[in-house]
Amino acid sequence: MDEEVSIINTNTRNEKVKNFFVNNKNKLIFGILFVLAISVAVYGFDKYQTNKKQQISEDYNLITVEYSENNREKTTNKLIEIINAKDPTYSPLSLYFIIDNKLLSDQKQINELFDILINQTPLDDEINNLIIYKKALFNADQYAEGDMLNILKPLINSKSVWKSHALYLMAEYFYAKEQNQKAKEFFNQIISSENPNPDIRLQAEKRLNRDLSE
Repeated sequence: MDEEVSIINTNTRNEKVKNFFVNNKNKLIFGILFVLAISVAVYGFDKYQTNKKQQISEDYNLITVEYSENNREKTTNKLIEIINAKDPTYSPLSLYFIIDNKLLSDQKQINELFDILINQTPLDDEINNLIIYKKALFNADQYAEGDMLNILKPLINSKSVWKSHALYLMAEYFYAKEQNQKAKEFFNQIISSENPNPDIRLQAEKRLNRDLSE
């Protein structure tokens, strides 16, 4: 008797499973196709990104190797294209190459390229902070106090490893303008801040003791 009941229960379960697949055949097929489509799309996107990265790398290396005074404009335009590609590795390198080799003289245009890196390129936080610092450093000779502080504010108000560099840049900025009280304030911020860069702290102490002591 128990064996017959067991057989009936098994048959019932099998029938239910069979009916489930029959009644939901279209949904199941759609679900499988959907998963396959997503998998193919993800794989295709990863492949595209890898190929794109490889192509940008090859372009950058070729551009910089072939650079000469005779092809400055061509080199500049191609490097700007790489910056606009917003690659986390080669877009910053392209801007550094432009600046180091003085390929652009338009300060406004260079700052716009900085902003592409800072605001639109998917960079690690500290790499982004480094580029903010480099932008401030690039503009230090020409920018007014308010503009410099606006650039460096994200670093000064953070715990970034570049905070000490930002404070030191502002301190030296004011010292060069003979605004000694403001310079002292920034040098003292370095010394009193949590975990300052040891080399920069040492330089700040030297400046305070040697040039700004009362």
